[in-house]
Amino acid sequence: MAGKYGPTRGELQFRAAFSVVGLIAIAVLVAVRGVPKGPGLVEVFGIALVFFGGTLVHALWRLRPSAGRGPDR
Repeated sequence: MAGKYGPTRGELQFRAAFSVVGLIAIAVLVAVRGVPKGPGLVEVFGIALVFFGGTLVHALWRLRPSAGRGPDR
């Protein structure tokens, strides 16, 4: 359960789903257009993958079962 001021479980699920869609979109982009060269490489693989991947990891981390955590976490 999220804290008093944290995101709700539904919002975390939305973030995870949105991140998966974003990662799929990047994969389709690379499959259709190929690996970008120059600044596009940094933009697509650097910024976008870090954003979507980081958001997915964070959302899944927060959604994990809370069996081992205390009541305030």
